[in-house]
Amino acid sequence: MHNVFAFILHNQDIRINVIAMATKRKTAQLKSVKPSGKREDNFFELVYEVARQIPKGRVTSYGAIAACLGAKSSARMVGWAMNGAHNIKPRVPAHRVVNRNGMLSGKHHFTPPDNMEKLLRQEGIRVKNDQVVEFDTLFWDPGTELGF
Repeated sequence: MHNVFAFILHNQDIRINVIAMATKRKTAQLKSVKPSGKREDNFFELVYEVARQIPKGRVTSYGAIAACLGAKSSARMVGWAMNGAHNIKPRVPAHRVVNRNGMLSGKHHFTPPDNMEKLLRQEGIRVKNDQVVEFDTLFWDPGTELGF
């Protein structure tokens, strides 16, 4: 799956399979994503699919999602995807995606800006000075967890 990003860019009509961990069971399920045909939408849709797999009470980073999709240097593009996630259905838990240090760097894109922290606290994640407390313990690595 390391070549997923390059594959998407060259073959827009192909179905892309993304392995997703079931949230209530510990078995893996296969989900399918059909790209829309636009270059950014293809990548964004895969970002959203990965973000939907982040378990409640856990967080991941923009870079971890990018690396899992085979685009290690595209953390900023993952951030852009998260910035536009508020209108996407099914819902994308963008509040669970933080920077590589556990900082709530995307909080200004929430309305109101403290909503990101509020949503994390509702899931039992402690935040202090806009940073996830015990980030290393709560970090969810999609590359490992989804088997990429």
